[in-house]
Amino acid sequence: MKTLLVVNPHSANCSTGRDWPKIREGIIQNIGEFDEAFTQAPDDATQIVRAALQSGTERIICVGGDGTSNEIVNGFFSNGQPINPDACLGLVPRGTGGDLRKTFGLGKKPGEYLPVLAAGKTQKVDVGHTRFVNAEGQAQERMFINITSFGIGGLVDLLVNRTTKALGGKASFFMGTARAIIRYRNQTIRLKVDDHFDEEIRINNVAVANGQYHGGGMWVAPMAEIDDGLFDVVIFGDLSKWEFITKGTRVYKGTHLDLAKVRALRGKRIEATSDEEVLIDMDGEQPGRLPITLEVMPKAIKLIVP
Repeated sequence: MKTLLVVNPHSANCSTGRDWPKIREGIIQNIGEFDEAFTQAPDDATQIVRAALQSGTERIICVGGDGTSNEIVNGFFSNGQPINPDACLGLVPRGTGGDLRKTFGLGKKPGEYLPVLAAGKTQKVDVGHTRFVNAEGQAQERMFINITSFGIGGLVDLLVNRTTKALGGKASFFMGTARAIIRYRNQTIRLKVDDHFDEEIRINNVAVANGQYHGGGMWVAPMAEIDDGLFDVVIFGDLSKWEFITKGTRVYKGTHLDLAKVRALRGKRIEATSDEEVLIDMDGEQPGRLPITLEVMPKAIKLIVP
């Protein structure tokens, strides 16, 4: 199988670049020889993967975090369609948050992920297709594999990605959340979920979940299944700052769904609009703002899983 490793040397607070020779040797021992490409700027991974798949590469392995895997997933598609439906994606978890891997129970130590790559078991999983407004105010389309949220989540991403992540994923996102709580004011949006929900609501955050975890370990959608053809939509309503501080930590244990101001829905097509500037979080990155439309692409990519 023709294999390409796409390496983000800046992931894991730049330790991936420093540790690459050792990481590389472990992967070679488990899957054999491969091609490799290093990212240098945003969206590099998307262009690298798209070109590789078009030239016949069959297996892509992401060496990086959730943001890198998001770019790679986008490279699997051209004009909204898979380039090679038989190509598969593997993960060498090296990021700050590491949320995608948690849904599959994939460990971040070499002794945990290397046997998974060697076994090569694959599962077809859903992908989300989005249309939104980017930071330059232009319409943009993008895929995501894990979770897209909007509200305080977008502000957290903005703050986390502007600072060092030396403390690791959970601590970095926890500190980013603490800073965001001080700055953030709940926002009013109009939210539509298929044809069974259409309301103007005031929100702290809304998570449109394909996977289960985001924000460095928040178990935001404990019932989500990544191959069921549906998004789990978790609405954090008009929570006060005190409620967010005292009750919000329940999201790390997945026990937040019974809170009075939290609602959970499911759907295939989600639309959100607002007269305010509501920031988006997409697989740990901050790509733009509302309005946004999200649609499920069922079983659109093959992922190497435990």
